[in-house]
Amino acid sequence: QVKNKAPAEVQITAEQLLREAKERELELLPPPPQQKITDVEELNDYKLRKRKTFEDNIRKNRTVISNWIKYAQWEESLKEIQRARSIYERALDVDYRNVTLWLKYAEMEMKNRQVNHARNIWDRAITTLPRVNQFWYKYTYMEEMLGNVAGSRQVFERWMEWQPEEQAWHSYINFELRYKEVDRARSIYERYILFRALAVLVLVHPDVKNWIKYARFEEKHSYFAHARKVYERAVEFFGEEHMDEHLYVAFAKFEENQKEFERVRVIYKYALDRIPKQDAQNLFKNYTIFEKKFGDRRGIEDIIVSKRRFQYEEEVKANPHNYDAWFDYLRLVESDTDAETVREVYERAIANVPPIQEKRHWKRYIYLWINYALYEELEAKASKRTRQVYQACLELLPHKKFTFAKMWLLYAQFEIRQKNLPLARRALGTSIGKCPKNKLFKGYIELELQLREFDRCRKLYEKFLEFAPENCTSWIKFAELETILGDIDRARAIYELAISQPRLDMPEVLWKSYIDFEIEQEEYEKTRSLYRRLLQRTQHVKVWISLAQFELSAGQEERVPRCRQVYEEANKAMRSCEEKEERVMLLESWRSFEDEFGTEATKERIDKLMPEKIKKRRKLQAEDGSDAGWEEYYDYIFPEDTANQPNLKLLAMAKLWKKQQQENEAAAMDPDKDIDESQT
Repeated sequence: QVKNKAPAEVQITAEQLLREAKERELELLPPPPQQKITDVEELNDYKLRKRKTFEDNIRKNRTVISNWIKYAQWEESLKEIQRARSIYERALDVDYRNVTLWLKYAEMEMKNRQVNHARNIWDRAITTLPRVNQFWYKYTYMEEMLGNVAGSRQVFERWMEWQPEEQAWHSYINFELRYKEVDRARSIYERYILFRALAVLVLVHPDVKNWIKYARFEEKHSYFAHARKVYERAVEFFGEEHMDEHLYVAFAKFEENQKEFERVRVIYKYALDRIPKQDAQNLFKNYTIFEKKFGDRRGIEDIIVSKRRFQYEEEVKANPHNYDAWFDYLRLVESDTDAETVREVYERAIANVPPIQEKRHWKRYIYLWINYALYEELEAKASKRTRQVYQACLELLPHKKFTFAKMWLLYAQFEIRQKNLPLARRALGTSIGKCPKNKLFKGYIELELQLREFDRCRKLYEKFLEFAPENCTSWIKFAELETILGDIDRARAIYELAISQPRLDMPEVLWKSYIDFEIEQEEYEKTRSLYRRLLQRTQHVKVWISLAQFELSAGQEERVPRCRQVYEEANKAMRSCEEKEERVMLLESWRSFEDEFGTEATKERIDKLMPEKIKKRRKLQAEDGSDAGWEEYYDYIFPEDTANQPNLKLLAMAKLWKKQQQENEAAAMDPDKDIDESQT
């Protein structure tokens, strides 16, 4: 251990280390000597050696496709095209699903102007792997570059039979447009939208955006009647059950470009009357923009608002407790009316108190009060009325049955924003007195922590733990607070109180936090004592492994023997454990430790302790007691179990005898193999 922890007089920076390494060039290796080939014999010898190297690499691992590709590219560099072709074919026999292999093969043929060979390869590729779009793209591009437009079109047609993704159709359409084949592009769009098979419409890409693209294609090429027909077909196709605002917005913009303003209004009104409000925000926005440009904006907006208001009035009259309708109504009113009208609607809404005093019926209702208070504070800037809203809501809630912690916390935060800290504390204190909840305690403690009132935090934590002594998170937070304040003894006493509680919701988290606390304080003896106390309560394998890892990381001279001793104790304690997987986990951890720190003797010993994994079968029963078949599962046989059960030795000998019998039968079936082996 280093006793003098003062910084050295001469400091070395990372920059200096890098510069010295660069100057000395420690990691640079000299380049290999250049080899010059002077005659044909040397060249042939060089080729033989390289080919032998490549073949050896392939023989070692046939599935590494990069070795095949390097081999073929080397042969290609020597202009040995036939040899490279043979290598690629051999590689395809190994893995014909490899996309890179096909691409390299075809690129080699194209590079060497072997067009027919390239076509053959592309045909084989798209036949073998028709779902790899890259093959189709490359194939069509090659045919187009060769000027074979008909061939490229034929490849596209073969591709479309597989009903590929959207981009493939667009590529086909763009291909036809490059050669001014508008009618062909239109027919492709028709197939792209609806695919006819056996006189039945089968949907290929029935998405709205595809119809819109089709219509814009017609519009771009000045076929306006066709474009309108496409939009009308789309509206008819989707009907009223699957209406989409994007379709109607695009239809309306098309008619707007054609100066058909009455048609635009009809389209917008038709869509707004049938599409639900929550799905028509963009539609309504575009309608408003249109009216601003070409109509009486104020009149249209008033009509729409009045219509919506009438609709909401009908909804809340039919069901006053439909709070979602009230929310929509209030959102509409807040956007376009004065404060008095908004307050009147809010008062009407909050007057509809849920008839049943159960919290699930109040969860939506309480947000009316929250929105009311936020409106008064943020929009109306009336802090006095905001306070009255909060107080009225808190008086209305039946705190003896349930409460809403968010309401108390919002009220306290409002008072803090008004710089009225005593009222905020009074509100939170009242909430804890009337209806204590975890969320209220946490919010109050967080407030006092931000104000650096640590004595108040301690009192609140004490009250909190009296209310919920089983809450492990609260104990941990309380102890962490004392640790931050430097009172280690108080933190340790809190942890002791916590682990002595009869009921805890997450005891494993609490114990882990206590142990980590002692480790941070470098109290290793107390940490060991804690582990031993925990092992008296539970013999879980993770506790033993954690104790072993602690002993290993304690940084003392006897850490390895201590760690090994822990593993020994754990192995003895878990011999009677029913869960064999836990003991296997322990032995695996022990073996990892011995691999790093053990000797040959200890490694051999742990290998002897490792169990044998065997496959077994057991009978299953259904819930009604009937047989449900057999199930295979894995079991572990430990060495001491083998010694106690002599039948297992007999079973192992039987397996060995059966294996020998199979080998003898195989030798009898293949006598040539024995002759070859005797000759060798």
